[in-house]
Parts: sequence; C-alpha cells; structure tokens
Amino acid sequence: MTKFIFVTGGVVSSLGKGITAASVASTLEARGLKVTMTKLDPYINLDPGTMSPFQHGEVFVTEDGAETDLDLGYYERFLSRSKMSKANNFTSGRIYQTVLEKERRGDYLGATVQVIPHITDEIKHRILQSGEGYDIAMIEIGGTVGDIESLPFMEAVRQLQVELGRNRAMLMHLTLVPYISSAGESKTKPTQHSVKELRSIGLQPDVLICRSEQPISEDNRRKIALFTNVEERAVILCPDAKTIYQIPRILHEQQLDELICERFGIQAPPADLSDWDKVTGSLLSNQENVTVAVVGKYVELPDAYKSINEALLASGIQNDVKVSIHYIDAEKLETDDKLFHELKQADAILVPGGFGERGTLGKMKAITYARENNVPFLGICLGMQLAVIEFARKVLGLEANSTEFDKKTKAPLIGLITEWFDEKGELQVRSDTSDLGGTMRLGAQQAQLVEDSKLRQIYGSPMITERHRHRYEMNGRYINDLEQKGMKISGYSAKQHLVEAVEIPTHDWFVAVQYHPEFTSSPRDGHPLFNSFVQASKHYKNKR
Repeated sequence: MTKFIFVTGGVVSSLGKGITAASVASTLEARGLKVTMTKLDPYINLDPGTMSPFQHGEVFVTEDGAETDLDLGYYERFLSRSKMSKANNFTSGRIYQTVLEKERRGDYLGATVQVIPHITDEIKHRILQSGEGYDIAMIEIGGTVGDIESLPFMEAVRQLQVELGRNRAMLMHLTLVPYISSAGESKTKPTQHSVKELRSIGLQPDVLICRSEQPISEDNRRKIALFTNVEERAVILCPDAKTIYQIPRILHEQQLDELICERFGIQAPPADLSDWDKVTGSLLSNQENVTVAVVGKYVELPDAYKSINEALLASGIQNDVKVSIHYIDAEKLETDDKLFHELKQADAILVPGGFGERGTLGKMKAITYARENNVPFLGICLGMQLAVIEFARKVLGLEANSTEFDKKTKAPLIGLITEWFDEKGELQVRSDTSDLGGTMRLGAQQAQLVEDSKLRQIYGSPMITERHRHRYEMNGRYINDLEQKGMKISGYSAKQHLVEAVEIPTHDWFVAVQYHPEFTSSPRDGHPLFNSFVQASKHYKNKR
C-alpha cells in the first residue's frame, strides 16, 4: 500500500520546499521505489492559469493539459520515471468548487456543509487518489505553517496521519535556521517556534530539514532535536548549495532515504545517485561560457521562465558549456539603446511565450537582429508568432499582426481557430467563452515534422509529442507567401494540421515553435531542441 510523506514549511516562504521535496523523492526513486508527488496550494484560484507570472511565476503544463504550480516542473525534472498530471496539483478553490457542486446536486442529503468534515474529506480523497499505484507519495502543502488559508489542508493531514498510522504516514517539516552575522552564530529559536505552531494544530514532525546560509553546528543540531522532540538523526541539515542538483546527494549522505525506508519497513537497494553526480560535476566544472539573451516581459521575476532557465542549463551540461542567461526587458528594449547593445553581446537570442501586446515590439526588434545577423534564435509560443509577424512585415512588406493585438489588422497572420474573415474582410468569431482556458490548446499533442527540415534533423523523428499552452494559431492562408520568401513551415499538428514550427533554412540556426519544449527537458538528458540551440550558440561564439 502507498506510503505518504507530508511536507510542510515554516518560518518564511521561498525556502525551496518544492526543490527539497523533489530531492527527497529522487533519492527514494534511486533506490528503485515508485514515487509520485502532489502539490496542495491554499489560494482560492481554481489553478494558476489566469494568475500573473509576476505573482506566481510560470505556469507548468502537464501532459494531460493541467495548468499547475511551477513546483510540478521540479517534480518532473527530479523524477525520471513519473510524469505529473491534473491529479498532482489542486487548490483550495478547486476543493471548494467540488464541494459546492456536490451540495447543489444534493449529494450531502441536506446536511450543513462545513470545513470539517466536507472540505477536509475532499482534500483527503484527492490526496489518497493521487498516490494510488505508487510505493511512496510525497504531498507538499503550499504556504507557511500558521497561514489561515492552509489550515484545512493541515487538518486533513492530521486526520490522515491518524487514519493511516505510523507505518503509512510521516511528516517532514522544512524550516529556516538564520545566521546572524553580527553575532556570528545561527539561531534555532525560529525553528522551535515553527514546530510549536505545528503542534498547536495537532501535528508533530518526524523529520526536520533545516535550511541555512551557513553550516549548522552539531551542538545546534542536538539543540533543535531536544526542543522539537525530533530524533537527532532526523534533523537534516541543508545549507545553501552551489546547485540545486547537489541536494539529493546532501540528503542521502545524512541517510534521510534510509531513515524513511526504516520508518515504513521498506526493503530497498542502496540509492544510485551517479546520474546526479554527473549532472553536478558537469555544472560545476564547465569552464567555457555562452550567453543566451532571454527577451521577455516578465524578466523581473526569473521564476516566470523557470522551465526555460532549467532547460538552458541542462543543455549546457550536454554541450560541456556553462550557459549564462541574460534577461532583457522586451518593453524597455523598444527604446533603450543600452539594452540593444547588451543584446548584441549575446551568443544566442530566445524569445519565450507570453500573453498580451505589451513588449511585443521589443521582442520583434530582437528577432529582426537575430534574423539579419545570423545569430542563433529560438522562439517559443508567442515567440514563434512574433517571428512570423516580423518576417511578414520586414520581408513580405505586409501590415501583419495578430488579432490578439489588433482585431482589425489587414494581414491577420495570427488568430484564434474560432475566427474567420467574411467576404467584406471583417473579423467574425464562431464561438465565445467566459472561461479563459476554454479556447486554449493545452497539454501533450502530436506534431508531424516536415522532411528535410532542420527540426526533423534535430529530433531525429518524423513525429513528436510536445506540450502546448496557447489559444492563437498561425493563419494557414499565408503559408505559401511565407515559404516563397524563405521561411519554411517545418511542423504541423497531427490532428488539425495547424502550424507547429517555422525555420529559415538560409539562416545558421533560426527555429521557432508553437509548443513549449522546456516542459519536457531533463537535467539528465536536456531536450533535443535546446541541446541543438545551445550547441549553435557555442559555434556562434567561437566564430565571432
């Protein structure tokens, strides 16, 4: 039967709970166990799909089309044998919506609907469901202990621990041990208070993972164990690492995976972390450096492009180079000559996805520079749409645009698949929806790659499966015009024959795709498209 490890956080947010939980899971997977992970988010939104990247970071898309928390990206990158799905992330909003729908149908037979038992029962049901078929399920509770929003989740965890028993459930608490430089010592009191907060709601941690900037002394470790009623060997020290991919090794060397197996009575072979050793060894030893300019409008918060960042770093490992990512604000690039000079120093240019018109002129300015100066270029989602528009404007001489930005554009290169233009040239819409996700292509979909294209050469296959998150598509009426002027359509969706990718054969490396390849990149293997892109940037730097 599935064993459950519940992961909570205390003292402050942004301690890296998702990374730590994923690292623990990877050490257990390295012992041959089948592991899955689930993230419980306390906010009331149904999912992160309509939330600003400035507030929440990127939206990670699963194979089955769920728009989820970015932590699920960490889960997939750290676990090689488990793919996330809509069952692996749910919010307070989703729980309350489900409970209210049941109440409206009469499922509760007229009972007064309350947090306990109705909300907590729904949370417990989803937790148990997410772990079916696995040896171990790690359940991460978002937020910080003491937050009012997370109390129903904490209560559900408390109930599950009682119902499942010690042989099937344990609680892992991530906390901060701050270092006070003026005093020259680490302070354990915040951790003690955090555990006290947990106890006040009926939860006692079985394992404490103590984050810190500086190494924590053995005396402080013993002190933490004494005042929190946690076994000393279960107080795991986790100081800042040079790379997050060192964390599985750090936790393993403190025998955390062995402690978990003992607690659950699991017989498993020793963990084989050789893959992680190769990853970290390459990351820390690579001397050659290439710079990739990421031109976006959410660059003030790098977490908005978390999967892209990790995909670039992973492809650096595959190419024996260190990838330095230089963020350039697309909106400021429109008028700032200094930023444009910085762009010209890059060895490659990447324009990521996004929604809305803000910053699009700056992105197209970067695309023009890459196209005209033979700089390696990768466009993703909106980056592909803008690459097509830029080419149509500069090469075809069209007043091209997307109907997302201009409903009355004379040359609608990009539009909704529900749109068409009547005999008067006026835009018509077949359907409308108040649900912003209702018109989107989401999740894993197949694409057919065109023979003799660079993209097919990169993948080494005529058919690929990649994840999507967009609602606007390229207008097929302009395909012939674009191809006659030198832009090749290199991929089509298998079902609807929509344009999936474009490239410029006369350019050394100019590829743009409608899908999101970053979501399937792995630190162990990279991703073929990113691997080729970083390799091209390496060649470009060497010949400059």
